[in-house]
Amino acid sequence: MAADAWGIDEGYEDALGAWRATAPATRAALLAAMGLAEPAGGPPRADGVRVLRAGARGAVAPPGELVLEDGTALRVSGALPPDLPLGYHALHPDGGGPVRLVVAPPACFLPQGLREWGLAVQLYALRSAASWGIGDAGDLRELARWSAGALGGRLVLVSPLGAGTPVTPLEPSPYFPSSRRYRDPLYLCVEEVPGAAGRARDLAPLAAAGRALNGQRRIDRDAVLGLKLAALGRLFAGFAGHPAFDRYCAEQGGALTEFATFCALAERHGRAWRAWPAEYRRPDAPAVRRFAESAERVRFHRWVQWLLDEQLARAAREARIVQDLPVGVDPDGADAWAWQDLLARDVTVGAPPDRYVPRGQDWGLPPFVPHRLRAAGYEPFVQTLRAALRHAGGLRLDHVMGLFRLFWIPRGLGPGQGAYVRYPADELLGIVALESWRARAVVVGEDLGTVEAGVRERLAAERVLSCRVLWFEEGAPAGFPALALASVTTHDLPTIAGLWTGSDVREQRALGLAPNEEALGAIRGRLRVLTGAPEGAPVGEVVRRTHRLLADAPSVMITATLEDVLELEERPNMPGTTRAVRPNWSVALPLTLEALRDDPRPRAVAEALGRRPVGQEMDG
Repeated sequence: MAADAWGIDEGYEDALGAWRATAPATRAALLAAMGLAEPAGGPPRADGVRVLRAGARGAVAPPGELVLEDGTALRVSGALPPDLPLGYHALHPDGGGPVRLVVAPPACFLPQGLREWGLAVQLYALRSAASWGIGDAGDLRELARWSAGALGGRLVLVSPLGAGTPVTPLEPSPYFPSSRRYRDPLYLCVEEVPGAAGRARDLAPLAAAGRALNGQRRIDRDAVLGLKLAALGRLFAGFAGHPAFDRYCAEQGGALTEFATFCALAERHGRAWRAWPAEYRRPDAPAVRRFAESAERVRFHRWVQWLLDEQLARAAREARIVQDLPVGVDPDGADAWAWQDLLARDVTVGAPPDRYVPRGQDWGLPPFVPHRLRAAGYEPFVQTLRAALRHAGGLRLDHVMGLFRLFWIPRGLGPGQGAYVRYPADELLGIVALESWRARAVVVGEDLGTVEAGVRERLAAERVLSCRVLWFEEGAPAGFPALALASVTTHDLPTIAGLWTGSDVREQRALGLAPNEEALGAIRGRLRVLTGAPEGAPVGEVVRRTHRLLADAPSVMITATLEDVLELEERPNMPGTTRAVRPNWSVALPLTLEALRDDPRPRAVAEALGRRPVGQEMDG
């Protein structure tokens, strides 16, 4: 596909096969979003970063000193050594500026013989009897332990856990985080905070109020935040320090201080940093540095992140936790504040119209400007990946096509008038491979929707697993590729019960969404044929047959959603709706974790999926 010097494609082929050319007005708006009023030529040459694959021969460099990541200094002149270790090195050419030299493995980490299945969970929805109105890291640990021990599920795919801005009203969508580098305090289990046991009497009223929230299925995040911050504030008042906390702060460095400072400033000045007093709108401003050095609340937010890190590490010891990385961040949030100079203005990313969402989608997320991201040595991308892979045995990259191109939508125009902007995929994929190996984590690419030719083949060569969803596939799971994560559905699509009973279509009609009933009817028809379920069969029988069918997939990973396991009709999210008309991302499971363990339905699904032979964990 032809793109101009700034990466803007001349057009694209939509999901129905029609060509949509990029309109001149759209192109002008995208250039303006990059800060280019009257562009000439192309971006300035960015020589400050190079990404090479390990073992590559013939790579040349000007004479200078190469400082490896471990501090070893080498003199280079002409050809680079072909046996450079993996990592982030610094090349200092004689008489020139420094170059970040990234040496990446040929492909992502993938254990030989990998054959695993597990549960996919929206963590907020997974409440135990001890939860404070929302699922937490302690609940995740117990789910992973039970799933691995009693069911044989060796992985847990968890919804994104990125931090929200700690100011009400909270954003419910886990795919609209304030930060992808840090975690949401809502997921902290208060009772497992050091010192909580000794303060149980003092915390009892807050704990009782939190557990009372479990009486309603709709998650009240604002109430949960108030109770947990109150409890944490009391515990922090007695925190005298800890060597592990000091080590965590030293390891995280300026990024943690920056995030904690944002949280403290947001609590004081509101959630939208662009409306803060001018002296606080940039993280490098003198007033911000003074605030960070003097505000005890900054230390509090560092402490909260350390606690979350500790609790998630304990969960990761029980099973392979597959984290989920959203494609972008809240424009008013911490990461956008930190990296504001690298983000495009007055545009958001989304998806073009397709047969399931004919109006297209606008996700409200600001994109990185490609040439600015590269000029920054890809540091935001590195930090984001590394944070998502922390305590993870796998990582799902939401909308993995964004490594190749993103669909930009200028402000004031709908998705139908958006256009694709190209990114340096070769270099981004190299960094993904490097971080994957360092974490020894499997990478999954969510490649659903409009996918251009060649992308899936390139991802397979990089050993990035494809997502194969039964609802989107014409054939049986036995024909799915091996390099894939196979599932029946996703959080944005009908559950088995919703599809089989027709309740999902009825809900869409009631919401005025004009569902594609022909396509959904065809999916239901395929399901009936593939499973052999007779018309009118009970939902539970269809769920079991569907997962027995899914078990035939040769794919190295398979997941079953807890919504399907429990035969729920409502999906977690309905694209095209807002919180004013539907409680997206805000409905808890109808059973507590304790009741789930005693329910026969998870065991029935586990029995169906457990027919798969389990591979051995050997490095590939």
